[in-house]
Amino acid sequence: MTKTATLRFAWHFGEMLVAMILGMVLLGPVWDALTSWLGLAALFARTDVAVMVMAADMTVAMTIWMRYRGHSWAPVAEMGAAMFVPFLLLLPPHWLGALSGEVVMIAGHVLMLPAMLAAMLWRRDEYTRAHKDHAGPPAVGRPS
Repeated sequence: MTKTATLRFAWHFGEMLVAMILGMVLLGPVWDALTSWLGLAALFARTDVAVMVMAADMTVAMTIWMRYRGHSWAPVAEMGAAMFVPFLLLLPPHWLGALSGEVVMIAGHVLMLPAMLAAMLWRRDEYTRAHKDHAGPPAVGRPS
């Protein structure tokens, strides 16, 4: 990859991280209020439910951002899978008592990063080209 393509790739990865954080920060309190109001707080406090809801929060925010940036549904779905697959792999050992809820929460979030990277590398051209709304980071050697 050229230096510009590498910068665009890294820029996109950073955008996805920001979207994930915003999804958790903005949607988490909505779930807290809703589950409290419906009397479902205990259900949503379970590790398995909590991590799936959190993955959904991140996926919603990433989907909105990716669609805004002009991505088609296939890469959006792949990036969404990168949010859920790590947790889906960790939940069976959790249910069997081999992993604590804390380990599932932390490891799932850590494993999302290589899962996202794999999805991005699968469609490298998708993440190294300029997007419809702006070109991402400034090109190397071009004045800002």
